[in-house]
Amino acid sequence: MRFLALLPLLAGLSGTAQLVYDHAVLDEVVHAERQGHTGLMLRSLAGPPTRGFDVTYLRCAWDLDPVVRAISGSVTTHFTTTADLDTLWLDLSDSLTVYSVDRNGAPLPFVHAGERLGVVLPGTFAAGTADSITVNYDGVPPTSGFGSFETGSHNGTPMLWTLSEPYGASDWWPCKEDLFDKADSIDLFISVPYGNRAAGNGLLVDSIPGNAQVTYHWKHRHPIAHYLVATAVTNYHAYTDLCVIGNDTIPILNYVWPEEVQDAQNITAQCASQMQLFSDLFGLYPFADEKYGHARFGWGGGMEHQTMTFMGGWSYELMAHELAHQWFGDKVTCGSWHDIWLNEGFATYLSGLCYEFLVPQYWYPFKRGRINTVISQPDGSVYVPDTTSVGRIFNGRLSYAKGAMVLHMLRWVCGDSAWFAGVGNYLNDPDIAYGSALTHQLQDHLEAASGKDLDGFMADWYTGEGFPTYTLPWSQDANGNVDLTLYQSPSHPSVPFFELPVPVLFKNANTDTLIVLDNTTNGEIFSFNLPFQADSAVLDPDLWLISGQNIVTRVNELAAADAEVVLFPNPAANALTVRVPASTARLQARVLDAYGRVVRTFTLPQGSGDVDVSDLAQGAYLLELRDDRRSWTKRFVKD
Repeated sequence: MRFLALLPLLAGLSGTAQLVYDHAVLDEVVHAERQGHTGLMLRSLAGPPTRGFDVTYLRCAWDLDPVVRAISGSVTTHFTTTADLDTLWLDLSDSLTVYSVDRNGAPLPFVHAGERLGVVLPGTFAAGTADSITVNYDGVPPTSGFGSFETGSHNGTPMLWTLSEPYGASDWWPCKEDLFDKADSIDLFISVPYGNRAAGNGLLVDSIPGNAQVTYHWKHRHPIAHYLVATAVTNYHAYTDLCVIGNDTIPILNYVWPEEVQDAQNITAQCASQMQLFSDLFGLYPFADEKYGHARFGWGGGMEHQTMTFMGGWSYELMAHELAHQWFGDKVTCGSWHDIWLNEGFATYLSGLCYEFLVPQYWYPFKRGRINTVISQPDGSVYVPDTTSVGRIFNGRLSYAKGAMVLHMLRWVCGDSAWFAGVGNYLNDPDIAYGSALTHQLQDHLEAASGKDLDGFMADWYTGEGFPTYTLPWSQDANGNVDLTLYQSPSHPSVPFFELPVPVLFKNANTDTLIVLDNTTNGEIFSFNLPFQADSAVLDPDLWLISGQNIVTRVNELAAADAEVVLFPNPAANALTVRVPASTARLQARVLDAYGRVVRTFTLPQGSGDVDVSDLAQGAYLLELRDDRRSWTKRFVKD
């Protein structure tokens, strides 16, 4: 789904505005996107399950006026039965009125109640029967949900738009809300008052004049999920950018508000380079035989309606995020809202890849910002346990930021070539491409490409919660021999230990070496030789891992003249050893918890001492030490 509101245009990318990088924008966007979802329950949990038929084609004809929040029209559903069937069930809000259902011009009996429309077929249709019905209806769609059918204005001009993800499609048209049943193709006939344009999926093949209306005919010939069918109506200004990829020239059609033409053109001109990048990394834009496009609408963020993203503002990263959804979300759709990260995690990560490959100065702050978002709280899984909570489905910290950085860690664990190959195979798997997928299918392809067993990783990072905090004391002797111990403290009890390859950069003013530690146990000891004397070490310098509050300490600096204090092991389970400069006198000590409350006071003898921490609750603490001349404050973690 949608992502980002109003991040300024990148400088140096053929635009004129300047980027001010702000990683906090993700939180703002997710908040704006989900504000209309509060309290919405999953209607499709009530009533019959998947219903014995497969949707093959939709013909939708609607009369819309942006001045009036109402809809009238018809939807013809072509289907093939997958079981013997005498009643066909669709989803449709009780706020709408069905005044007839037809089959080949003949009326059919129906029942419309409980947000369901049951159409009684003329007899029992055997499995494999192809047929169609037409639902004629009108009314005012409900206002619950996430702005599934809304009106508003821009610069005093009325506008209307739809936004159906996750549960809003049946608010305004009779559909089958089933993520594994995409219509193979659709035609939209949208009649609007003169002076307006109607956006839609696929190609605009005709505009048909009438007495007081013009009818826009959009044709889309690729499978499409119910929540990606969309329209928006206002006095759009239209222009087209072009993207050339090999022998393909792909039109990027833009429907923008007349008062925003210049701002829009500055941004959309850069969509071509993003599309070229994604096509190079993940295969040609999935709907290259039709078009891609943007239509301005009145909500925050954006929405990746197939071939026609709705934009709540103009920004480089928003544009990249929604374009990425055309591969991840539209070509391959999450088969369950439990697995929304397959949409949102990928789209968030691909917007970061635009920084990595096109404007690399923003790649590190992108990663730092996403990791900071994830570690701002100690819990939460990428897997969505409660799909009745729309706020949980579109949780910016978990589905977006953590989902993106879990993909980044999979890239680190699998290796670049295997990760890109596995993701490409996932997108092109004939059982998945232009269909729907679950997380285990992505895992299968990454395992096949990398040769690695990812069960443990997925248990830790997909269904597990939290992240590790590392403590790394190290030393190096005059011959270059390095000894280090790697401690880890998970932030949530669902994962007792995160097994990961942990990169550590050892460096001095002239040289550096990256060492990757295959960390399989807590307190694991590593020894190796460096051909230079390192003066510092940096854990995870390139930000491959989700981790937080890490501590790296050179232990052999604890000579008599050293003025520093070192705590180890850190995290500590029962006893914390405190090493202090030998020249210090007896120290007064106190322990403060995360709220700044003093939970322990004691006296530490000269030199070193052990502190019993067994009775402290798990979490982070500060140890304050003071003598007559100096004071120290050190952080430690109780495991």
